[in-house]
Amino acid sequence: MTATASEGDDRIIRESGIDARIALIVQPVLRGIGFRLVRVHLSGQNGLTLQIMAEREDGTMTVEDCEEVSRAVSPALDVDDPIEKAYHLEVSSPGIDRPLVRKSDFATWTGHLVKMETSIIVADRKRFKGKIVEAGDNDVLIEREKAAYGEEPTVRVPYDAISETRLILTDDLIRDALSKDNRARKEAKKRRGEPDDDAPEGADAGAENETEQEL
Repeated sequence: MTATASEGDDRIIRESGIDARIALIVQPVLRGIGFRLVRVHLSGQNGLTLQIMAEREDGTMTVEDCEEVSRAVSPALDVDDPIEKAYHLEVSSPGIDRPLVRKSDFATWTGHLVKMETSIIVADRKRFKGKIVEAGDNDVLIEREKAAYGEEPTVRVPYDAISETRLILTDDLIRDALSKDNRARKEAKKRRGEPDDDAPEGADAGAENETEQEL
C-alpha cells in the first residue's frame, strides 16, 4: 500500500500498481451506490483472486451489501478489463480487525490496539504495536505496547509515513465494534423509516461478510 493521490479518494493509505488501477475503476461505482472503498488487493492464491473491501458510509456492511457491490463493480471491471487472466472476485466487509485507511478510521478507533508499518523510519523503527491515543490532523499518537529501554512510551507517526495499519483483535475491540455496528444499523433503519426490531446487538457483525464470483 502507498499514499499516491487519487481524485475523490480521501484514504491516506492507498494501493500501488495494478491494485491502484483497479481502485480507480471501482471507486466511482462504489460512491454511486452509497459505499466507500477500503482496500483493493489482487493476489495469486488459488489462481487469481481480486479482493474488494468496502463498507457503507456508516461503517456497516452486510452479506446483501457485498452482493450489491459485486453486481455493480463487475460490469465496470469487464469494460476496463484491467486483469488479463481469469480471476475470482471477492467482495468483503473490513471485518472487526480491520485495516485503517482514513484519518476518520484512526479517530473512530482511538483507544484500541493496532499494528502499524511505516514506509520510512520513525523514531528508529518501521513497525509499531500499541494503542491509538490521539488522531490529529497530520499524525497519530501511538502508546507503545512494550517500549524498549530508552524509548519514549509514545510516538507520533505522520500519516504520510504510514504504509499499513490494522486493528488487533481484543475483547474490548469486539465489544466496541459490535456496539458501533448495532447503533449504526438502528440509525440507518430510523433514516429509512423502518421499525426497530430490537435485534440482538451485533447479531451479524462478528464475522467478515463476503461474497465471491468467478470472472
